[in-house]
Amino acid sequence: MRRTFIAAAVAAAFFMPLTGQAKPLHWASQGDILTLDPHAQNEGLTIAGSSYVYEPLVQYNQNFEISEALATAWEQTSPTVWRFKLRENVKFHDGTPFEADDVVFSVKRAMAPTSNFKAYVNGIKDVRAVDDLTVEIETDGPNPVLLRQLTNVFIMNRDWAEKHNATEPQDFSKKEETYSSRNTNGTGPYKLVSREVDVRTEFEENPDWWGKATKKGNVTKIIYTPIKQSATRTAALLSGEIDFVLDPAAQDLDRLRQQAKVVEGNEYRTIYIGLDQGSPELKYSTIKGKNPFADVRVREALYRAIDVEALKKAVMRGLSAPTGTMIAPQVNGWSEELAKREAYDPERAKALLKEAGYADNLNFTLDCPNNRYINDEAICQAIVAMWARVGVKAQLNAMPRATYFPKVQSYDTSAYLFGWGVPTFDALYTLQSLIRSKGEGADGSFNYGNYSNAEVDALIDQVKTETDDAKRTEAIQKALKIHASEYGHIPLHDQVIPWAMGKHVNVVHRADNRLTMEWVVVD
Repeated sequence: MRRTFIAAAVAAAFFMPLTGQAKPLHWASQGDILTLDPHAQNEGLTIAGSSYVYEPLVQYNQNFEISEALATAWEQTSPTVWRFKLRENVKFHDGTPFEADDVVFSVKRAMAPTSNFKAYVNGIKDVRAVDDLTVEIETDGPNPVLLRQLTNVFIMNRDWAEKHNATEPQDFSKKEETYSSRNTNGTGPYKLVSREVDVRTEFEENPDWWGKATKKGNVTKIIYTPIKQSATRTAALLSGEIDFVLDPAAQDLDRLRQQAKVVEGNEYRTIYIGLDQGSPELKYSTIKGKNPFADVRVREALYRAIDVEALKKAVMRGLSAPTGTMIAPQVNGWSEELAKREAYDPERAKALLKEAGYADNLNFTLDCPNNRYINDEAICQAIVAMWARVGVKAQLNAMPRATYFPKVQSYDTSAYLFGWGVPTFDALYTLQSLIRSKGEGADGSFNYGNYSNAEVDALIDQVKTETDDAKRTEAIQKALKIHASEYGHIPLHDQVIPWAMGKHVNVVHRADNRLTMEWVVVD
């Protein structure tokens, strides 16, 4: 059966009026927020941190429907022009009035070369101020998903950025340090109080937030602490040291259900292996003068050597849904046919490797984060062992996410584990970023394995502007089928994400794995 995404595993307290005094929330996960620059690093936890301080023009409600944020109304004045009416009497945290110029500046900043948010401004040709509270966005052609893209384009104060030499996004891949990476000035529900990298980040309620009167939650202070070790996170939650864990360990869930509270649901994130198939030779292999991953037989062999059901049972403890495609069921364009996975067949894998000339000599390094996805290092360890059974010598190179992402984003990898969520809930976000050949803007911006197929590129370009739903879906699915037949990536599974919390905490579980703090009620 097609899995329906849980837009809300909504605690009953969410709809109750606030009672008692406002409360702080101490929460944790295994890694730290990577940066506070809202356009520098397109990564889930980092975006969540930005969302406490910064706001977009439009946002999702608890049912993932588009709703008002800094824009109160919008309309299409032509097939390629959208006009937004901005919210009145909004101020940035430093007291500066929010105006159209800030929107123009922020959208163009998200389009800058160092921005990691190009997928969210894909297709935007121009942005201009009509007056102080009206903005127009012009697109290259009809864009059926523009509003959903804009949910993650956060608005900064232009004058503040200019004052602090932060008009360009931090270049995270080069480990650049900028004022905007540690300091903030947004319009959002919380203000930054302090930032100690890898130690603690603290926010406090913005008393002048425009949405305070209708705020459903009662959290007035947020204290985020990265805690790498799973057992330590669990102990901290059960002792009351922290109130909420974003990524509880699978092996601890039964105990947490008994002694605390667990809410879980499907995430829109697909976990996959990427392979460098574009370089003349692999950077991390003893095989020289040729690239084994350029051979589709090798890619298929690596795919067929992975037992995803064993990963689900032994590594993920059931918190995964094996898949054969690069998008999750919540995403427009998904189908059961696409998700059907080719059979696990180690003997076929051995035969393919022998046929390709790599019966006993294929070797490379697999890069893997150890504090980003659910059981990420354990997944990589298991895959390395599975590959070894068919004669492949893969060396695991696991590292913290703060090191991992700059490495992979610099194309300093031969094979890597990655997870890809789809905030727009539309397959274009995946097709353009992961599968299309490297080009301008968002085209191939996360295609670190350099997969390339001209027919697939043409189909993706059609999807960008096609407004006929049937034709658009047909193009999406054809592109995904071709990509799958060429084993352009090796999809593993879609994540099922549990959240753990004290019994006094009530949350709205989101398919994008984002803890929306203004919805949290602490008893």
